[in-house]
Amino acid sequence: MASRARFEGKVALVTGAASGMGRAIAVAFANEGASVVAADVNDPGGEETAAIITSAGGTGVFVHTDVSSADDVAAAVRRATDGYGRLDAAVNAAAIESETAALVDCDEALFDRIIAVNVKGMFLCVRAEIAAMLARGNGGTIVNFASTNSYRPQPQQTAYTASKHAVIGITKTAAIEYGGHGIRVNAICPGAIDTPMLRGAMARRGREERDVVNRLSLLGRFGAVAEIAEAALWLSCDESSFTVGHALAVDGGYLAR
Repeated sequence: MASRARFEGKVALVTGAASGMGRAIAVAFANEGASVVAADVNDPGGEETAAIITSAGGTGVFVHTDVSSADDVAAAVRRATDGYGRLDAAVNAAAIESETAALVDCDEALFDRIIAVNVKGMFLCVRAEIAAMLARGNGGTIVNFASTNSYRPQPQQTAYTASKHAVIGITKTAAIEYGGHGIRVNAICPGAIDTPMLRGAMARRGREERDVVNRLSLLGRFGAVAEIAEAALWLSCDESSFTVGHALAVDGGYLAR
């Protein structure tokens, strides 16, 4: 594979890797020399991501992972440490968003499901990843997916917004606790990135593309998944070695308004 090889000999774990930003990140890691564990609850999509990596000459494997399950998360981390001998970088991109109602009409079961995946899942992943890095003793990097909702909530997204505020809290706490061990924990706050999740949210709400672009971007377009992948890899490599506990907005200027 064509490569700058920033991650040659390294092992990366990416959750939410079956599509969208997670897939782009998994493929980008492999393209730069990493052995990749692609984790997701979507088996066909995850297997496709692994096939994209291996067909291009990279090294990668898919592991079925429901991030809200401690056992599944532990198995994904073990696939990296036992299968490839180490875990150097983790990107926690798995998340769900399916709300269409204001707070007083928010369904309790839906709220619980979003929190289970986006908050508990993030906690379980970060906990297991840090434990693996501590056991090896050579540090590592973790990038958690927050959102522009972490700072500027959108209507009809009570649970999702709450969950993404929590991601920032988990990220900063982990950074404070483990930065001294050589483990750098940061977050990305994507804006309007052209993914199946964004397209699904627009369809549920009956929103037109141009209206969404004009409201959420200063650049007149959606972001591309490759732009998020570049940010994730930068936060995971030595070029960002003095960046710890940071939440990086990749949002087309939305939060600057």
